[in-house]
Amino acid sequence: QVQLVESGGGLVQAGGSLRLSCAASGSITSINVMGWYRQAPGKQRELVALINRSGQPVYADSLKGRFTISRDNAKNTVYLQMNSLKYEDTAVYYCNADIVPNNSDRVMDYWGKGTLVTVSS
Repeated sequence: QVQLVESGGGLVQAGGSLRLSCAASGSITSINVMGWYRQAPGKQRELVALINRSGQPVYADSLKGRFTISRDNAKNTVYLQMNSLKYEDTAVYYCNADIVPNNSDRVMDYWGKGTLVTVSS
């Protein structure tokens, strides 16, 4: 059973920083793209950033320069460093990964349960 578990969310003042982590565990053969999405109250889930196995990132245009995604392949972990946080960054942040489980040759899409980030103005 493959799981993604996020951590690092919490309450922060506007202008502050947070670092989110997401660790994949279980019977994993390989992990391809990993990423972060977020869903604010009353809004649809949206892309924050993606990173491939080689470390090449892709960001939502509106977040470039404030957020940085990285990963540690040895730890099956992806990170999201969030700086200069704004009130509108308040959302549940979800980890996502394309994983090939053991005993399978198919890439499957996995999601974490989310971690809440609240930015006070």
